[in-house]
Amino acid sequence: MNLLWVWAVAALLMVMATVIDKLPASWLAPWLEQQTQGRLSLGDPQGSVWHGSAFLGGASSGNEPLVPLLPGRFRWHLSPLLLLGRLDATIQNSRALDAPVNFTGNWRQWEVGPGSVQWPAQQLAALGAPLNTLRPSGQMRLSWSELTLLSTGGSLQIDGRMQLDMTEIASALSPVKPLGAYRMQFDWQGNRAAITLKSLSGPLLLEGSGAIVNGRLQFSGQAWAQEGHEKKLAILLNLLGQRRQIGNRDVIALEFK
Repeated sequence: MNLLWVWAVAALLMVMATVIDKLPASWLAPWLEQQTQGRLSLGDPQGSVWHGSAFLGGASSGNEPLVPLLPGRFRWHLSPLLLLGRLDATIQNSRALDAPVNFTGNWRQWEVGPGSVQWPAQQLAALGAPLNTLRPSGQMRLSWSELTLLSTGGSLQIDGRMQLDMTEIASALSPVKPLGAYRMQFDWQGNRAAITLKSLSGPLLLEGSGAIVNGRLQFSGQAWAQEGHEKKLAILLNLLGQRRQIGNRDVIALEFK
């Protein structure tokens, strides 16, 4: 009788191991949506939870298809040690990531190794207004030092620094191409990130500062045309905000609250 129980338990464990090994990659999509408060999701997930791939998309509404935010498919390898509370994962995407990115930690807290991701600015239009009106183009590269991520109370907290470099930026609404190159820096502390924006080159010049607090952007800045480009950039500048006079400079106020 005892031998029968041993075989029954062994068979049950084998069945459970098989089921766990075959968990579909689609199971990760609801988790990502919850952690990013619906801003990101996985499109066309293939494979399993442990070895799979998908494209990264922005949130979709209704029956609209998920639109890729970054080029290529993200492929991941996730160690089954996660079942024991230990996270050990690697994500790669040769079209977007400069190198594979490593994740370590546990169920609630993760360490993300240094890395960078690049993508065409055209795909920002998927985030909606006003970017879908401006229809930007150019190249973007987000780099970061080692990050600490903590999942708590249904939200994601981040500690670390990021830098977003935007080059050869242009807009379908302006005949001036390119408009310039810009850099944004993010200093993350929990659910808040201090932001600074500056221009690296013109003729459209931008500067400002603000913060991301609980996923909401608060930003105050200025936009103006380099001398000699005022008329060519007038229509685009008027779409960005209201005109103000600061000293001898005619600027556009950039306010997001």
